Amino acid sequence: MTTRLVDALVTTEALGDIFDDASVLQVLLDVEAALARAQAALGVIPDSAAAAISRAAVADGFDAGVLARDARESATMAIPLVAALTTRVEASDPVAARYVHWGATSQDIVDTAMSVLIARCGHVLARDHAALAAHLRLLSDRHADTVMLGRTLLQPAPPTTFGLKAAGWYASLCRSWSRVERAWHDAARVQLGGAAGTLAALGDHGLDVADRLGGELGLPSAEAPWHAARDRFAALVAACAIYAGVLGKMARDISLLMQFEVGEVREAGGGSSAMPHKQNPSGCTRALAAAARLPGLAAMMLTGLVQEHERAAGAWQAEWPGIADALQATGAALEAMRAVTAGLTVDPARMRANLEATRGAVYAERAMLLAVPTLGRARARELVQEALARAQAEGVSLADAVRGHAELARILSDADRHSLDDPRAYLGPAEILRRRLLASAPAASADSR
Repeated sequence: MTTRLVDALVTTEALGDIFDDASVLQVLLDVEAALARAQAALGVIPDSAAAAISRAAVADGFDAGVLARDARESATMAIPLVAALTTRVEASDPVAARYVHWGATSQDIVDTAMSVLIARCGHVLARDHAALAAHLRLLSDRHADTVMLGRTLLQPAPPTTFGLKAAGWYASLCRSWSRVERAWHDAARVQLGGAAGTLAALGDHGLDVADRLGGELGLPSAEAPWHAARDRFAALVAACAIYAGVLGKMARDISLLMQFEVGEVREAGGGSSAMPHKQNPSGCTRALAAAARLPGLAAMMLTGLVQEHERAAGAWQAEWPGIADALQATGAALEAMRAVTAGLTVDPARMRANLEATRGAVYAERAMLLAVPTLGRARARELVQEALARAQAEGVSLADAVRGHAELARILSDADRHSLDDPRAYLGPAEILRRRLLASAPAASADSR
């Protein structure tokens, strides 16, 4: 694989290999060869022609740079590719050369090749998703009882557990993955329609050729050619954008929890070129950088749904780099977060210390709710705010301020007064919620249908 330096943070080795020039070129040639074999099996072209085309359809010896340059003149990669393949076949079998690309149009080859590439990417993503989901389940179970601050609008809120937070990541990840998986399988389909999408050039054999082409490539056929119906590709990129956004949310949370002032978790991280003391959230940063690309790519695909008649000018030609970038960026974010969660260090003591550093202010809601039945909401809020002010002024905990407040102390029970600053007394059904989130999605599997 040759990764461009500018793409280093937004692809992976496995996905970069799939979209490497040599790989893409071979897939395009595989489609041409599979088309010839499918047609020969039905008697549309001679068996000898299919054999000659298949022998010639090997990327070795084709110049990807020349093909790319020539593609700019025809606005499609297929035209220079077919010309080069025909020339190669003609050198060994001039008769067979007549049957190269028989009955197909350029978009048939390009779309079917992209479908093959999508199918390959799906298996890579599925493997990494399964690994990440397993790490999150383990984190959640391991820290089911690890109490930490909840944070709303980046400020301290009543307590939660790290197990519940990790379960929330897991459930969102699995929900969004189910969309990616459905879209991936739906998008990876044979395209064979001929010049105007009617298969007229193949006569009575058109539908059978399409089915056999799919069998050759391991792809299902669509119900009809879809040259100007791009909803499947758009749905895939949109699903990737949502999935990458979920990964980005996880990365944002972890990077914030890694801040020195918080210090509750730590990824293996990277160093700094200038500051030897730093341990940066490098995995989270990579995930956030990759995820930032997806909304724009999804918007491009959605814009491209508006296409002219049976073949568009410009819209589908824009898809190839967009789909490739979307799949690679999704994979980069996924790979990064898989590594982050696998090596994440969680510091329960620091979580508890940060909770206690609020001196119980985060239990103000609980104190108010305990007083509401007797005092009403307005009066209860007023008295709790008085206790908060005293706690801040005197440097004591809210619980001590409440116990020293004559009116509040009188209406609260002994048990409530003594448990006011116990985080476990104000977790609600957090553990039930955690288990529900984990149960809402099955354990992930790297296997794919």
